Amino acid sequence: MPTLRSTIRWLEERRDYGALFVRLVVGAYLIYGTQDNVFSWARMLEFRDFLAAHKVPLPLFSASLSVYAQFIAGTLFILGALTRYAAAVMVINFIVAFIVVDLHRPYAQSFPAQVMLASSMFLLFHGAGRPSMDAWLSRSEKKQGCPR
Repeated sequence: MPTLRSTIRWLEERRDYGALFVRLVVGAYLIYGTQDNVFSWARMLEFRDFLAAHKVPLPLFSASLSVYAQFIAGTLFILGALTRYAAAVMVINFIVAFIVVDLHRPYAQSFPAQVMLASSMFLLFHGAGRPSMDAWLSRSEKKQGCPR
């Protein structure tokens, strides 16, 4: 029967899977939340109008930038590719989203943006973890003797 100490050691040896689970859930949420705008111009225009109502400058450009950044970052998160770069973009995106839209909303309504911001901060600082394209590319570069 495993002891608490052996269970913690087993979990510690697999700690990079925590980042994988965060990447998969956050990546899927980002893709799900933006795919309608990516594939429907009418939905993109609705988002433009939403941003215009919140007095965001250049609302169509801002809507397109945010939507495509989230969609691409979601894909990169799932793959674990360029994870820290994608996370940095999402940190900026969700800080802006929180300030522009969620700052004065009740906690429950602002929670999704807060979770996206916190998850992006986690991935920015932690990286993608071992089960990722980032780690695979890093191992390949080391084998070939490529400097980082």
